[in-house]
Amino acid sequence: MNLTISGHHLEVTPALRSYATSKLDRIVRHFDQVVDVKVLLTVEKQKEKEGRQRAECTIHVKGSDIFAESSDADLYAAIDELMDKLDRQVVRYKDRKQDHHHETPKREVQT
Repeated sequence: MNLTISGHHLEVTPALRSYATSKLDRIVRHFDQVVDVKVLLTVEKQKEKEGRQRAECTIHVKGSDIFAESSDADLYAAIDELMDKLDRQVVRYKDRKQDHHHETPKREVQT
């Protein structure tokens, strides 16, 4: 799994990097076919403080891309919300990809 964590208008500290990596472990635990993960952490230049910190993530799995974003006043809370959204999307993607069709039982011929 390739992991890229980058920042826009902020420096990604080792604490932020380790926090995002530890949260991503939950997604990898549910679905191990993750090929590439790109996380972008942003501080927007807005006057109001609400929703100024933004986190977005793109996960490339075999055959598809999964994208989610969230914003909050606190970057750690934005990362938490982002990982919750991604977790739900990954579980839903995994459920869609599983084969839910069962073979019909073969009838026995009675003589």
